[in-house]
Amino acid sequence: MKNTIAANTLIQYFESFAPKSYALEGDKNGLMVGSLKKKVKKAMVALDVLEKTIDEAIEKDVDFILAHHPLLFHPLKQIDVDTPMGRMIKKAIEHEITIYAAHTNLDVAEGGVNDLLAERLQIKDSNVLAPTYTETLQKLVAFVPASHAKQIREALGAAGAGHIGHYSHCSFSAEGIGRFRPQEGTNPYIGTIGKEEEVGEVRIETIVPANRSGKVIAALVKAHPYEEPAYDLYPLDQPQFQRGLGRIGKVEGDHTLASYVEFVKQALGVKTVRVVGELDTKIRKAAVLGGDGNKYVMQAKRAGADVLITGDLYYHVAQDALMAGMCVIDAGHHIEAIMKEGVAEKIAALLSENGYHIDIFASAQSTEPFQFL
Repeated sequence: MKNTIAANTLIQYFESFAPKSYALEGDKNGLMVGSLKKKVKKAMVALDVLEKTIDEAIEKDVDFILAHHPLLFHPLKQIDVDTPMGRMIKKAIEHEITIYAAHTNLDVAEGGVNDLLAERLQIKDSNVLAPTYTETLQKLVAFVPASHAKQIREALGAAGAGHIGHYSHCSFSAEGIGRFRPQEGTNPYIGTIGKEEEVGEVRIETIVPANRSGKVIAALVKAHPYEEPAYDLYPLDQPQFQRGLGRIGKVEGDHTLASYVEFVKQALGVKTVRVVGELDTKIRKAAVLGGDGNKYVMQAKRAGADVLITGDLYYHVAQDALMAGMCVIDAGHHIEAIMKEGVAEKIAALLSENGYHIDIFASAQSTEPFQFL
C-alpha cells in the first residue's frame, strides 16, 4: 500500500463521483490555496475553512484540506496578513497546506451532501428534486482475448463504466473469433508477423457516461494486452441520467409536521429549527436540500412534497410558503456538516481500493456561526 498520493491524483479519485462538470454555472470550485502537485500523507475534510480549521490542520500535520464551502468565494484585491482571511492564507502557505473546494458539484453528486441528508432523514425511494445536469450516455463495445476478459471488465468498472442506477460494473459478454494479420514493425501479443491469426475473443459491452469516456478508454488500453485494442463507442438515444440539487421521497411512519420536526432535530443533531406550516399537517413525502433552499420551496410543493427541509429560508419566502400551504423546516445551513464524515469515508474507500493508505478524516471543528439562546 502506498502511504502518499499526489494531490491532483487524490482529486481525480474524488471527482470520479463529484466531477466539476456537475457544478452550477458561476460556482467557485477547485484549488483555493497551495499546489496540486504536492504529495499528500494526511487529508482533512471540512465544511468551512475558518482560522480554527487551519489551526486544526497545522496541529494534526494535515497536508490537504477538502472543503465544501469555498474559502475564496469573492475575488481578492489584496492579501493583507493582518486580516482574518490574510492570516489564514499565510498560515496555509507557511505550513504547505493545500486547500481545495468542492461546492455545488458535491451537492449534486450521487453520494454527496443531499444524498447523505436524505439517508440520515430516512427519505425512501428518493429522486432528484431540481435537475441541473443531464449525463449523456454512450455504449462501449470492446473485443478482448478471453484470457483477459475479467481483468478488463474490472478495469472498465473501476474507471466509471457500467453504472446503471445503484448497480456498478454492469456489462454483457459474448464469445466469438477475432481475426488479424500483424504487419512489419508490429510487436503482436498473439500471432506472427505476416500470418493471419484467429483468436478466441470476448465482446464486452458496457455503458459509459460521455464525460468519462476518455478515462474509460484509457483504462481499456492500459488493461488490454494488444498493441492496438479494437473497440467501438456509440452515442445512445435513450433516457439519460439526471443529476441535480435536493432529493425527494417517501417518509416512513405516521407523522404530523410536529412529530416530524422532532425526528428531524434528532436525526440531524440540531437543538432548534424554524418551522413554517400547520403543526397537524400530515407528512407523507419530504424533500431535502442542503444550503439555501429559497428557490426550491415551490418546486418541492409541485413535486408533491408535504415538507421541505433546508438550511436557509428568507422571511418573505416563508410567508409565500405559508400562504401556499407548504411546510418548511429550516434546520440551519450547518446541517451540511454531514458531508465531513460521509466524504472522508467515501474517499478513503476509493483510495484503499486502489492501493493507497492515506490518513483522511473529518475535521473536528464546528463551524456553526450561530448561538441559540
